[in-house]
Amino acid sequence: MVIGATGSGKTTFAQNLGKVLGYRVIELDAIHWLPDWQEAEWDDIRSQVDEMTNQPGWVCDGNYRQVRNVLWPKADTLIWLNYPFLVVLARLFKRSLVRVFGRVELWNGNRESFSSLFFSKDSLFVWLFKSYPRHKKEYPLEFAKPEYNHLRVICFSNPGQAAAWLKELMKIRFQHE
Repeated sequence: MVIGATGSGKTTFAQNLGKVLGYRVIELDAIHWLPDWQEAEWDDIRSQVDEMTNQPGWVCDGNYRQVRNVLWPKADTLIWLNYPFLVVLARLFKRSLVRVFGRVELWNGNRESFSSLFFSKDSLFVWLFKSYPRHKKEYPLEFAKPEYNHLRVICFSNPGQAAAWLKELMKIRFQHE
């Protein structure tokens, strides 16, 4: 499981980790967001995620607490991209500009727009300001719960640590092949 603030790089990290390990990657946003930014029903999402994680060898990214009870018990490792707020804000800003001006299709035909990112109550920037402090407080409490004692929790406090860890993992993996 890869968790972290909006814009921290969860999806990119998960994709890179999936390549290194040879595992399939499950992107929760791709399951959550239907065409025209409609949200899928949580029961449907939980069912899909449960089915997708019944086989070994997967990496999943996302923070949705509505599926935490399906994912975390099945995971063996949880990676928290616990970066400083300003690092995440800068990454989110850069990523948003690339997506908006590049007209990048995200999931199911959805694209971000300048107005939705910067002038909407549903803005990812508004969400970052709301969710960042909550995650900082909530995650350590979740990690301490007995039902998650089996998880190996790896916390990276900056992108350089995460990149170095992935690089080392790749080196180890390919030495054994």
